[in-house]
Amino acid sequence: MDRLRIVFVPWLMALLSALAACAPVVVPAGPAVTVPALDGSRIVAADGASLPLRHWPAQANGGDGQPKAVILALHGFGDYSSAFEEPAATWAAQGIETYAYDQRGFGDAPHRGRWAGVDALADDALTALRLLAARHPGTPIYLAGESMGGAVALVALGRLADHPALAPMPVGAILIGPAVRSRDTIGAAGRAGLWVAAHLLPWHPVGPTSIDFQPSDNREMLKKYAKDPKVLHYPRTDMVWGLVDLMDAAKQAAPKLATPYLLLYGLNDRVVPEGPMRGVIAALPRRADSRLAFYAKGYHMLLRDLDAEALHRDVAAWIADKNAPLASGADRRRADLQALWGSHFDSRSGGG
Repeated sequence: MDRLRIVFVPWLMALLSALAACAPVVVPAGPAVTVPALDGSRIVAADGASLPLRHWPAQANGGDGQPKAVILALHGFGDYSSAFEEPAATWAAQGIETYAYDQRGFGDAPHRGRWAGVDALADDALTALRLLAARHPGTPIYLAGESMGGAVALVALGRLADHPALAPMPVGAILIGPAVRSRDTIGAAGRAGLWVAAHLLPWHPVGPTSIDFQPSDNREMLKKYAKDPKVLHYPRTDMVWGLVDLMDAAKQAAPKLATPYLLLYGLNDRVVPEGPMRGVIAALPRRADSRLAFYAKGYHMLLRDLDAEALHRDVAAWIADKNAPLASGADRRRADLQALWGSHFDSRSGGG
């Protein structure tokens, strides 16, 4: 037994040391060194990080008038702020101004290809909300998020519900295929495999986002997306680990949502399948001023699908009147939704 200990204990200690050395890498925000600011085409965070900012002004009154509303838009995993170029054009024509920034680790933001952590991503969203509220006093501000951006929005709004002084509460949340595939939805084998991969090979690149599934029916867009050098096509394994941390936090934050919401989901989405989505929808507060919109031809990249313009118009219509049915009818297929999702869809859910 003593000889076994002599051999086994050093081996075990060496293994644990190797695992610690290969732990998932997080590059969080640094200490505060400056006052956050909107500086031209970037957001300067408190730690001095420069987050590239895109801005699509409202076209009402020739572009010189006060916008009817402002949308702060958060992009998905691997993507960057240009994801909102097409919907922002539709919204601009409706008098809605849009801002989107490259989140840490993505696009041209600092530490490309490294995970910034849930706290840093949520804090940046709250910082941007404060800055936009100061730039557009009295104008309704909405927080929108696609996929990973929807998860960041949920976490940020959950924290804002707990600590209202962090930022002005937006008048609405727009959740576009939010990434909510939390650990409890991927099974024990999936959780174990993810842990091993993230702790033994955190540096190893994984395939393109959504490689195993059709993310959109817009093939021309997907070809351009695949060639876009600013898209992070091969993220590190530990970035995926961090994304799952974010999705866990988003699911926990869902019941705290204290603002009206519009949730949009494609019924062909296999990146965030219906099981995880159904669980989060069940946790969301039921409000008469909120809507659940399901698109029969929609995929995960809803904003850029072939029928994406209908979704863009639905967002603008909901901003104009939160109690009116959506023009596309995506929120009125009551029988279909009940068959798919069960009794969660009643008159309180806004699902038809």
